[in-house]
Amino acid sequence: MNKKDFIALFAKNAELKTKTEAEKLVTAFLNTVQETLVAGDGVAFMGFGKFETSIREARTCVNPRTKEKMDVPAKKVVRFKAGKALAEKVNVIEKKAKKGSKKAK
Repeated sequence: MNKKDFIALFAKNAELKTKTEAEKLVTAFLNTVQETLVAGDGVAFMGFGKFETSIREARTCVNPRTKEKMDVPAKKVVRFKAGKALAEKVNVIEKKAKKGSKKAK
């Protein structure tokens, strides 16, 4: 789902009159999360998950084509850890009937 599709779904779920209004709200939300992460703080939503930054240490890797060793510098990365409620909803696996199986009478 891209941002345009998300905004349309958000507008529908929030019962907003226009997609423009939904776009303003989504953009404000994303900007606020971004500003908070840039400031070095995490953003947690109970039951949904937590956005936070961490430092990926410098390391040496090997280019698989040339076998050349390269140094990769340390950098900050954004991580998301799903909350328990979200993880449980995502991990529901529906049982599908096997092809050719007969139903019990």
